[in-house]
Amino acid sequence: MTNAKAFAALADPTRREVFERLSRGPRAVGDLANDLPVSRPAVSQHLKVLKEAGLVTDRPDGARRVYQIDPQGLGQIRAWLDQFWDVALEAFKAEVERQADEEDDKP
Repeated sequence: MTNAKAFAALADPTRREVFERLSRGPRAVGDLANDLPVSRPAVSQHLKVLKEAGLVTDRPDGARRVYQIDPQGLGQIRAWLDQFWDVALEAFKAEVERQADEEDDKP
């Protein structure tokens, strides 16, 4: 999975809503489609995009398919975002140390 593909998949508000619903646990297409302003076939297409982006997996359950968030795909997005957090923390640390040095240099 590429991060670009995952972010592109989540750029669509309906796909984000489907993804958020899956965060509460595995669900079948019909369950996911309830109360969404799109048809069940449209939800299936959105799930296909999320699956191709590596964000969800599916498994058969009788005549239906049950979808869930793919922790590996989500982990890759998190790792990508964490790099920015690490950079921000390092910058914050450097600034605190710089200010402490300035305070120490004052008479």
